[in-house]
Amino acid sequence: MKNFEIVKVLYEIAELLEMKQVQFKPQAYRKAAQNIENLSEDIEDVYKKGNLEDIPGIGESIAFKIKELIETNHLEYLEELRKEFPTGLLELLKVEGIGPKIAMQLSKELGITNISELESAAREGKIRTIKGFGPKKEENILHAIELFKTSQDRFLLVDIIPIAYDIEQYMKKLKFVSKMDIAGSIRRKKETIGDIDILVVTKQAENAIKHFVQYPKISQILSQGEMRSTIVVNNGIQMDLRIIDPESYGAGLLYFTGSKEHNIELRDLARKKNWKLNEYGLFEQKNNSLLVGKTELDIYKKLGMSYIEPELRENRGEIELALKNKLPNLIIPLDIKGDLHVHSNWSDGSDSIESIAKEAAKLGYEYVAICDHSKGLKIAGGLDEKEFREQFKEIEKVNRLSEDLTILAGVELNIDSEGKLDLSNDILKDFDFVVASIHSGFKQDEKQIMKRVSNAMHNDHVRAIGHPTGRIINKREPLKLDLISLFKLATELDIFLEINAFPDRLDLSDINCFKARDHDVKLYIGTDAHSVNQLQFMEYGVSVARRGWLEANKLLNSLDLKDLLNLF
Repeated sequence: MKNFEIVKVLYEIAELLEMKQVQFKPQAYRKAAQNIENLSEDIEDVYKKGNLEDIPGIGESIAFKIKELIETNHLEYLEELRKEFPTGLLELLKVEGIGPKIAMQLSKELGITNISELESAAREGKIRTIKGFGPKKEENILHAIELFKTSQDRFLLVDIIPIAYDIEQYMKKLKFVSKMDIAGSIRRKKETIGDIDILVVTKQAENAIKHFVQYPKISQILSQGEMRSTIVVNNGIQMDLRIIDPESYGAGLLYFTGSKEHNIELRDLARKKNWKLNEYGLFEQKNNSLLVGKTELDIYKKLGMSYIEPELRENRGEIELALKNKLPNLIIPLDIKGDLHVHSNWSDGSDSIESIAKEAAKLGYEYVAICDHSKGLKIAGGLDEKEFREQFKEIEKVNRLSEDLTILAGVELNIDSEGKLDLSNDILKDFDFVVASIHSGFKQDEKQIMKRVSNAMHNDHVRAIGHPTGRIINKREPLKLDLISLFKLATELDIFLEINAFPDRLDLSDINCFKARDHDVKLYIGTDAHSVNQLQFMEYGVSVARRGWLEANKLLNSLDLKDLLNLF
């Protein structure tokens, strides 16, 4: 079994135990799951070495269960737990705001065992009758159900990239496939993906299609034609394979990369020149003769514009600028000099500061800011003033031993429900980088949220606001923030705003980065990594920045260490 499969089982056990009102054990299973999530090694390799109990949070009992899962792909303990609850009850936990205790309460009071029943009860006004609920809670549940529904057909980019890479390698094994690209929203690096579009050039279309539908991770074949086939893989995402003529490949790649709005504007531009543009090429209207089609660059050039990077193809003004040769020089991964938001095992991370430094040095970074949680976030192992003083000593020690990389002493402060920070100024003045973030009170109105954030930003030692809108993609909607006021305040107070690169956050979003750029806000990318392998999430932050039209000079991470410290 893969790491994520083991993690899913452990989280389910924790939720079922919590429903049973078992004390302490749920947290133990969650901690074990989090540490496996953060593993940089395959759990099966750890098992084969006999080192399961070396993973923090995994004792003899949980190690035994992981062993059973790996060896049998089954866990009797979980099956017995499931029998104690109505079928489908766990489905309720997918709705924002419904935890194990509330799920059990809804089941006991109203007999609710699935989301459909939950929605019916809410619409009929039954939930407000339960003690501790009320009309507002009922309204929030209905809103959360709608969010759940709209998210069901979209997958996180991070979950789809490995699948896309796997199918790409699978198809490239064929020597008769001369060209291949993953197109669609994956190529544009959108935060969520609906399906996977694959384009192939080959002289053996029938064999390529046959190979495609024999992909080992397939769950269903939806169609199998001469030039196109559609399958569904095990996680439920649909894949479309299209065989494209070499002379039309650029046109096909342009068309199937999208977006729809970008393509419409290009077609309109072609029409004004008495041409027509489609997935087969750019043609003369009067005699249907092919002008260009082999490459995307050929088509853009023929239309009189510079090449438009896939991430920009959203019809946000890129075509007008391309016609004037004034597109932004987008940031690239090589521009990134360091990571400004990483957690260590001092709070809820899984790796030591020394391990983080070594891994970051391998990535070519000059610096990393360790931003562990402060004491207000006890659930994440938040540190108090004394513990941070001890951490400073370890950071100094690591820096003395490290030649290629500098660890910055940072902190991720918790902004409480009233806007207060949970560490004193006496210690805040000694950090290199102070980030303040909201981790609770997500339902407050705009006025309350803005007051909280403003209070934090007015502290003399706070340098940045982490994951500013607090959203979790497909799970939790953004905070009610007046973003324009936030951008203006950030510029006025010289506060940096984060592009949190954790794949289910990507916060600020690309659209909000685009808006922040117009207000001259200083931004930076932080992975929010909780393990060394999650430092790789920087690529998702860079993708957001590119989709937000950001150049390197708009991001703190592009500064070398000397310039960064001078700025601080």
